[in-house]
Order: sequence, then structure tokens, then C-alpha cells
Amino acid sequence: MDGKAQAEKGVNIGIGEYRMDSSLLTSIGLGSCVAVVIHDNRKNVGAVAHVMLPDSNGRNDRPGKFADTAVPTLYNLLIDGGSNKRDLIAKIAGGSSMFKQFKGNLDIGQRNVEAVKEALTKVHVVLVAEDVGGTCGRSIIYNPSESATVHVRRADGTCTDI
Repeated sequence: MDGKAQAEKGVNIGIGEYRMDSSLLTSIGLGSCVAVVIHDNRKNVGAVAHVMLPDSNGRNDRPGKFADTAVPTLYNLLIDGGSNKRDLIAKIAGGSSMFKQFKGNLDIGQRNVEAVKEALTKVHVVLVAEDVGGTCGRSIIYNPSESATVHVRRADGTCTDI
């Protein structure tokens, strides 16, 4: 089964959404957004968020939308579900600079990646792999019951596993 067919059968995590599960999870259309995957190596369960912005500025109505709230939300879901923090690893994908005119301080993709990394550090989850930056959008396919592998498909047709 190819990646597209698999993605259609999985649960898609849309912008600002998050989910913990042991079944197939996808996140489609990551431009400047970042997919955050936290995987429990012992229980073969994981959590994914589709982060749109770096900072919630104190808002708590959509925790999956912001890096500073999404990462601790995923972490707490896994810990509350019986995971041990020493079994958790993280992988991220996305954070593209989709518009060349918005380089520098306005590069939301880069800011999202930096904010996610900072949030992972705060909850002491090690980032073991990433596919971020550049100018190409991405989608991910992740099946935590099978492995910690995250399949990344780029809009230019290239793919990689992280």
C-alpha cells in the first residue's frame, strides 16, 4: 500500500489538533506548521500535534495550535496514559519558509521549529530526528504500533523516514 493510500485510512491530525493513539496517524499539508511526534518506545503508542504558531500568549482554548502548549499537552497525555518519561522520544517535521519575502524575524516556520524544540527541552523529551526548514511543504504518516518511524512526504515528491 503506498503512503497516500495509507494516509487515507489513518486518523488525520489537522491544524491545531492533537491526538494520542497506537494506530495510524497522519498530518497533511505542513507548510510553516510543524508536526510534533512523541513516541513511547516501550508501549508503542504515540501522540501527534499539528502546530501552527509558536506562542499561545496565555491562550488555552486550542492547545494543539501552539508550540508552547502542544508539546506539554502531548507529554501529559502519554504520561497520564501510563508512559514513563524515560521511554519517550520526539521527532518533528515541517517548519518550511513558504514565502521567500518573509525571511528573518517573520519566518514563522523557523520560529515554530525553534519554539517546538524549546518546549521539548522544557519537558525533557529528547528530539532524535527532524525534517524541517527549506521551502517545501510536507505531510507525515506515523504508525506507533509498528515503530517510531515517521514517514515524511515532501510536496516535491521526495520522501524520507525519520
